[in-house]
Amino acid sequence: MLKTGDKAPAIALLDQHGKKVSLKDFAKKKVLLYFYPKADTPGCTTQSCLLRDIRKSVGNTVIIGISPDEPATQLKFDEKYELGFTLLADTEKKVSKAYKVWKKKSMYGREYMGIERSAFLIDEKGKILYAWYKISPKDTPLFLLEALEK
Repeated sequence: MLKTGDKAPAIALLDQHGKKVSLKDFAKKKVLLYFYPKADTPGCTTQSCLLRDIRKSVGNTVIIGISPDEPATQLKFDEKYELGFTLLADTEKKVSKAYKVWKKKSMYGREYMGIERSAFLIDEKGKILYAWYKISPKDTPLFLLEALEK
């Protein structure tokens, strides 16, 4: 698992508009990267909408969501809930694996691979300030605001 002080793994993914995005695009800004299992599902919608609701309170911090969904699915999700921040399509799970959030999961006795909901606050130099694995949708905005106050 990644921890405070680790260099954040590189990102090069398509956003909801089909534009390639990397962490380098946000140099000199803090970035909250949050990983969610599937766009437009209850927990992911709660998490994303709560982040949307606080985005004006986080200063220059950039909010970026990542899931295995296709860019077109991310765009529908963004438009439906008026999220207003970058959503990245990790369809090949390369970034999810680099951040160690692609995990074996279990539901109703069935095992499968999927995203472990997690969030990372990355500083202006590309180092991880906070790594929150297994974060709840409702805690994501709270933890971000608390971290930014420190």
